[in-house]
Amino acid sequence: MSEWAPKRFWTAADVAQVADGYGVTLDGRPVKTPAKAPLVVPTQALAEAVAAEWRAQGDKIDPTSMPFTRGANAAIDKVRIQHAEVADMLAAYGDSDLLCYRAESPAELVARQAAAWDPLLEWAEAEFGARLEARAGVMHVAQDPAALRPLRDAVHRLDAFALAAFHDLVSLSGSLVLGFAALRGHAPAEELWTLSRIDEDWQQELWGGDEEAEEVAARKKAAFLQAQKFFCLSQTRPERLAEC
Repeated sequence: MSEWAPKRFWTAADVAQVADGYGVTLDGRPVKTPAKAPLVVPTQALAEAVAAEWRAQGDKIDPTSMPFTRGANAAIDKVRIQHAEVADMLAAYGDSDLLCYRAESPAELVARQAAAWDPLLEWAEAEFGARLEARAGVMHVAQDPAALRPLRDAVHRLDAFALAAFHDLVSLSGSLVLGFAALRGHAPAEELWTLSRIDEDWQQELWGGDEEAEEVAARKKAAFLQAQKFFCLSQTRPERLAEC
């Protein structure tokens, strides 16, 4: 038995400017979120990306092929309503940031982590005034609250669309610092994703690849890159849009 899926009911998907942003219409009728809120996004570029997903649907709607629409729905229906809670959850990653937990051996892995991650911690200190300290081993050691405070404040300043993207950037990489590096264009998203995978890549070099693990990693990478793209298109600054 095939799984039921809603059928396409529209011919044209268009972008319409509204009072507080840009919406998408299907045959002239505004698209709404699953919670029945108007699907209104902050930029024309993001609205065009959402509309393109609706245009690309076949006879049956495939939500998995509509990441920009899902991201907008999440920003409007979930993040905007629970902004403080989501921001607190993501800011907590700073106290156990991936970049701070280092191998004790072998020496080559220790050196590889230091070469890749130390510059990012230095960037975070320069960018936010937040110096996170590296630790050897995997046991949690709390960071100085004074170092975490500016990072937490920066998370809370993100708008709902940026925070929706930031959720995926941080949770997929395990790093608050890498998430901010993606948002602020410190390095290309592809490079930042590679930096988050140093431990896994090391293990793969030693023991060889695992097909299932590689498939999972590929899906996570695609989601990470999509989150950065969603953030970029949601920003009203022209210089950010030029990077998309």
